Amino acid sequence: MTDHHSQQPLASYLALGGALLLTACQIGTEAAPIPDEEPGCTDAALYERPTDPAQVGPWDVGVRTVSIGRLSADVLYPATIGSAAGLPAVEVDIRYALPLSQQHLVTDEARPDQRCKGCARDLPLDQDHGPYPLVVFVHGTASWRMQSLSLMEHWASRGYVVIAADHPGLFLQDLLSSLCGEGSGPSQDLGEDINDLLAAFSQDDPALSFVSPWVDLERIAVLGHSAGASAAAGAASHPGVRVIGSLAGNRSVTADDGLQASLFMGGMADSVVRFDRTEEAYLSSAGPRHLMGIADAGHLIFSDICQITNAADQNLIEIATEAGVCGTEFASFLFDCSASVLPAEQGQALVRAATTWVLEKELHCKDQVQDFGDFGIPAQWIEVLATSP
Repeated sequence: MTDHHSQQPLASYLALGGALLLTACQIGTEAAPIPDEEPGCTDAALYERPTDPAQVGPWDVGVRTVSIGRLSADVLYPATIGSAAGLPAVEVDIRYALPLSQQHLVTDEARPDQRCKGCARDLPLDQDHGPYPLVVFVHGTASWRMQSLSLMEHWASRGYVVIAADHPGLFLQDLLSSLCGEGSGPSQDLGEDINDLLAAFSQDDPALSFVSPWVDLERIAVLGHSAGASAAAGAASHPGVRVIGSLAGNRSVTADDGLQASLFMGGMADSVVRFDRTEEAYLSSAGPRHLMGIADAGHLIFSDICQITNAADQNLIEIATEAGVCGTEFASFLFDCSASVLPAEQGQALVRAATTWVLEKELHCKDQVQDFGDFGIPAQWIEVLATSP
């Protein structure tokens, strides 16, 4: 191991049955240049992507909300270049993730603002390229499916179909409901949730007909954050899963014949899942794997949660406290934003780079020009770095 120091009213979208995406903030109208072609794995046809894995890819990003069994999920996918120009960018109204009795307490004026940089709803899938690898992302405890929207948008821009669901029993609304007098929430079964998402693609679920014919089910990655990381670590035996990503997780990965790489990342200042637990999971795992410890980073560096504020620059806990949302004290135990000293953009660039480096190598069969961890300026925040063959 090597150490390196260096607005619509609330009722209008609740009526949509959990479709949480609003639209605001127009995407630029300047025409994007069409990049050169670059082959992927086997018969995949792709656009050339930037060598720096932290840089956004060439595709516009489309978003569609789907229902799969008991799961509400969002699919982010590579869309036709230029199709998002002039359209409103997707915005997430996080109030849907509160218990039903609490949603009205946060007014339209006070609601937090989470939006993507350039994704838009229901764009045309780029059907002239692909097939595209599939990335399943599992959110953490007391969170929601778009908690890491910027990271998922980044992956989709580089030629991956990404799906993320609200996981019953782990979803913020479910965990707060019992504290708000709404009874116990549904049972939690993250493993079965992952099974259902993968089965929806392999069994041609009608909800995914717009994208599933262009998905490469021989090249799948499952990544998760915190409790979602543990669920991801347990998914290595699924057919087609080539990559496991554990972000602030503490569960080891049992290698399967098809697994090509596992990635373990943690914040050195994480007070929820200490980095030594992540490192222990890395050491006790089998198969090719990578480990990265990010200096001065807390538990939430892998999400957008600490950067989400409202127009008054209040963070999520401040908004909920002022509104009198019940259960806020519980959620605040996981809200370790003060633990992160490094600039958010540097930390998130490092997360984008590390995850994308592994995805590009294993799922796009791209020969990497730099070693794992050689990620330019953000690499100064890498405190622990290791790779095992």
